Amino acid sequence: MAKHDRWSALMELLAAQGRLDVEEAAAALAVSGATIRRDLDELAEQQMLVRTRGGAVAHGVSYELPLRYKSSRHAPEKQRIAAAAAALIGEGEVVGLNGGTTTTEVARVLAMRMSGGREGNVNGPALTVVTNALNIASELAVRPQIKLVLTGGVARPQTFELVGPLTTGVLNEVVLDVVMLGVDGVDLQMGIMAHQEDEASVSRLLAERAHRVVVVTDSSKLGQRAFARICGLERIDTLVTDAKVSKEMTDRLTEAGVKVLTT
Repeated sequence: MAKHDRWSALMELLAAQGRLDVEEAAAALAVSGATIRRDLDELAEQQMLVRTRGGAVAHGVSYELPLRYKSSRHAPEKQRIAAAAAALIGEGEVVGLNGGTTTTEVARVLAMRMSGGREGNVNGPALTVVTNALNIASELAVRPQIKLVLTGGVARPQTFELVGPLTTGVLNEVVLDVVMLGVDGVDLQMGIMAHQEDEASVSRLLAERAHRVVVVTDSSKLGQRAFARICGLERIDTLVTDAKVSKEMTDRLTEAGVKVLTT
């Protein structure tokens, strides 16, 4: 197993359990204890975890898997979801994107599509993207066909999202045709949710400023709850997910007025 894959697996185990034991991690990854110790030492040097005698623990009580380590989880599903979601966006529209691995994939699909399409001209750009995600902005900033609007705010290092009053100040001044929201949970009673309340607040405002709201998420998030509520299902127009979604979940979402697209 390559180092990057081991690190991703270790971070996922840590996110799920809150702590790691060297021997248990070695058995789970089918590598030696010495390899796990080296990996934990290097991750500790990057301040990704706290090294302990015999293992490691997460930073603080509330641990969130950093975006660069989440990117490999359900990657094929997220790429298919992104392609289907991007197909819902028309030329010239104003699109909102919050942070996350799936919305990042949507941004990449849009960038590739614009590269093969027309250039922006005097009539306006081929597409306008409004985002609070630094990593998405960095990928789109070099695309002349895309007008990029990056909100201000305070950066959260785990997800590269900008949050706070400066973020909401910008979003209060714009109107979106469609917003693509990545989420941490979709619950039939509570709606869509995020782990962090400040990120949920930004996503809620993005939804309020948009004519259409599209949720993009792999099926592992369906039926799950997270700490902070974004909005109810009645605000969602379309949910794009993978084919592993259960028929019961699809039927319940449809009954709630949400159009479900599977990839």
